[in-house]
Amino acid sequence: MRFSKLAKAAVLVAIVAGTAAFVLTMPSRIPASALSPRSADLANGETMFNIGGCSSCHATPHQGDRTRLGGGLALATPFGTFKAPNISPDPTHGIGAWSEADFVNAMKKGIGRNGEHLYPAFPYTSYQRMRLADVRDLYAYLKTLPPVETPSQPHDLAFPFTVRRGLGLWQLLYVDGKAFAPDDSRDAVWNRGAYLVEGPGHCAECHSPRNLIGGIEANRRFAGGPDPTGKGWVPNITPGPGGIADYSVKDIAYLLETGFTPGFDSVGSSMADVVKNTSKLSAEDRLAIATYIKSLPPRSGKAPPKGPKTD
Repeated sequence: MRFSKLAKAAVLVAIVAGTAAFVLTMPSRIPASALSPRSADLANGETMFNIGGCSSCHATPHQGDRTRLGGGLALATPFGTFKAPNISPDPTHGIGAWSEADFVNAMKKGIGRNGEHLYPAFPYTSYQRMRLADVRDLYAYLKTLPPVETPSQPHDLAFPFTVRRGLGLWQLLYVDGKAFAPDDSRDAVWNRGAYLVEGPGHCAECHSPRNLIGGIEANRRFAGGPDPTGKGWVPNITPGPGGIADYSVKDIAYLLETGFTPGFDSVGSSMADVVKNTSKLSAEDRLAIATYIKSLPPRSGKAPPKGPKTD
């Protein structure tokens, strides 16, 4: 009798827990009705494309045209290898058949066209901070690029990371849906830089260490650490120990334009790809980014191992 009661209680607990998990992991979408008619600003869309580094991940590897977004780049992580998808306007293999609402939900909510949770190798945790108008302009700009008839490759992941529904619990921790809020105590240049760095530029996604479940460690944000791909070291970009305290705002802006550091060295690895994008921004936007980065609170990051050159 006692065993029967315990079994029934266990079943009841399992049902309640399963129901709670099902409800908590349900995708939350922005309805198409929230997107009022507007004329897209393609020039702004191109700016978002550049600061967002879309070509760095999604351009077809081993060809020189950064607008051919056929995907295929492999991103190695502790959770498996992610393959950047085709986001060209091809209607079969890219996003040509996606509605604007589909795209907005991917960027702002981390939800795919078919209602699936997207893996945060796609940095929607930063893109959620973007203004809705900027996301819509980016969508319009992407639609002007050449379609690429290359199927997206499947990710190479092991169980349980193959179960996308579980990402709904992860998103409860790291996706709050809040857009960037300007700081009224700062000037327009600082706020523009803060927006570009924290939103479309997603700089913290690479320049911050992560915890065991892949979330950014908030107390060491921007303090650098091991490259998520397992190759090299991502530098500390705060004025803290081992960071960029000796860089002026002008130095940072110049690096974003040319790739050269104040010590007459040049950035390499993935940062070289970043500079290919930031060099196409306006001088005003590079100055704004530099202004914000220079203002970051000093944080101490782990020292890179001796040997390989860092970014």
